[in-house]
Amino acid sequence: MLYYPKYYFENITQIDIDFLKKNNIKGLILDVDNTLIDYNHNLIDGLENWYEKIKSNNISACIVSNSNKKEKISKVANILGIPYISFGTKPLKRGLKKAARILNLKANEIAVIGDQIFTDVIGANRCKMVSILVKPISEKDIFLTVIKRPIEKYIINSYLKKQKGEEK
Repeated sequence: MLYYPKYYFENITQIDIDFLKKNNIKGLILDVDNTLIDYNHNLIDGLENWYEKIKSNNISACIVSNSNKKEKISKVANILGIPYISFGTKPLKRGLKKAARILNLKANEIAVIGDQIFTDVIGANRCKMVSILVKPISEKDIFLTVIKRPIEKYIINSYLKKQKGEEK
C-alpha cells in the first residue's frame, strides 16, 4: 500500500548498519522535524554517534525537508556534514529525486526515513525507495501535522496488525 511504510522503528538511532546492509541500503534521505530534531530544534539523543557509524560504513545521506526554514535545516546538515534540500515538497517526487541525484544512487538503494506517512512514506513509496517510518520525537508539532496525526495513528495501527498477521 502506498501509505504503509516498508519498515517501522521507534526512532532513527535504532536503525543499525546490519539492517541497512541486509536491505542493500547505500544512502539515506532524512527528514528533519520530529525525526532528527524536536519542536525546539534539539537533536535526538545519540544522533551524531549514530550518523558516524553510518558514515564509517560508506552509507551516504542527504536531508530533504518540507520546511522552508533554511537556517534550521542547514544547522542540522552542518552538524552531520551532509547536503540538504529545503522545501522538498514531499510527497511529490521532485525533492526526493534531486536527493537521489546528489547521492548518485538508484532508488532501490535509498531509504527515506521520516516521521510522517503523508509526506515521507508516500513520497518514498512513489519514488520506489525504501520507506522507513519512525515515531515522532515529541508530540508537539506544527498545526497542519497535528491535524494529520490521528489519521496516521489509524494507518499505523492497521499496518502493525497486518505485520503481526504476516509473522504467524
